[in-house]
Amino acid sequence: QVQLVESGGGLVQPGGSLRLSCAASGSIFSLLIMGWYRQAPGKQRELVATITSGGSTNYVDSAKGRFTISRDNAKNTVYLQMSSLKPEDTAVYYCNAREILTIGTKEYWGQGTQVTVSS
Repeated sequence: QVQLVESGGGLVQPGGSLRLSCAASGSIFSLLIMGWYRQAPGKQRELVATITSGGSTNYVDSAKGRFTISRDNAKNTVYLQMSSLKPEDTAVYYCNAREILTIGTKEYWGQGTQVTVSS
């Protein structure tokens, strides 16, 4: 079982920066594919970025060049550094962990952290 706890959300002005953190429990963190998703009011949850156990990353087009996902396996933590924030980045951001099983996958979610971009 993996538990995820996000932190680092808050209110920031347009053009500002925030760093989200997601701390994971358990001993299999280094094997997990970690990701950040977000859900804005009235919209579906969308993928923002993922990072594999080997460090390969993937971003939604709107995040490319502005957001950076990284992980520290020694600390069981994944980060999302967000820069040049825009009002449309306002959403609840969720940490996701995906465990690859012999058959299928197992996913875990954090409780979410609010990011509000507003002047």
